[in-house]
Amino acid sequence: MPVAIPPAVPSSSWQPANLRRRLLSFVYEGVLIFGVVMVAGFLYGTLTAQRHALQGMHGLQAFVFLVLGIYFVGFWTRVGQTLPMRTWHIRLVDRAGRRPGVARASVRYLLCWLWFLPALGAVRLFEISGGGRISLALLTGMMLYALLAFFSRDRQFLHDRLCGTRLVDVRQTPKAGVDTPGA
Repeated sequence: MPVAIPPAVPSSSWQPANLRRRLLSFVYEGVLIFGVVMVAGFLYGTLTAQRHALQGMHGLQAFVFLVLGIYFVGFWTRVGQTLPMRTWHIRLVDRAGRRPGVARASVRYLLCWLWFLPALGAVRLFEISGGGRISLALLTGMMLYALLAFFSRDRQFLHDRLCGTRLVDVRQTPKAGVDTPGA
């Protein structure tokens, strides 16, 4: 069933999706991404005859990074939403209120890694070891990154501000009076 996309409405006309719903969508996305990563890992292991987890580890990481990029950029440019974003009535738009193009969505995908890279850098810099400690460092880093949204006037994340996108609430009709399908 094709998804109806509303006509372009200036991004300032849309209400930003609240932080709680964006974070819940983020968690739901993680559940779905687990399956995508598992399939990608199986495919990589089969195609490369990988017999040990550390054999070809960097190639696997690059392959999964590429697969995730295709997943996100594909959904963001085609319908403006992944399945979790659709469930939580959130859409990604550019400054003009349209779905982002491939270049903007690709930059956003790369910048989304800001959720994880500072914490991973700290793990490496301070030589943190042990699954529990690494998980705690990642969780702390992600919480601090999410808190940065409170310093933004429109409560958008840093990566969205940097690449000129916004996560908007599609349950509400934009101020310009255009009806939002599926709301």
